[in-house]
Amino acid sequence: MKIILNGERREVAAMTLAALLTECGFSTRVATAVNESFVPATARAGHYLSDGDRIEVLAAMQGG
Repeated sequence: MKIILNGERREVAAMTLAALLTECGFSTRVATAVNESFVPATARAGHYLSDGDRIEVLAAMQGG
């Protein structure tokens, strides 16, 4: 399936948002949005992806 992940075109095998995070090596401590709509961690396993979806994955950063 072809998606856009953090602004970069990618081809992935994952069918759900949770599987995508695993496939791409993200930790579970991230915020996610699909097509500009927030997807909470509890909904990721049931959130199925479609060709052309735009996924944003954001992680908190420490520092100062």
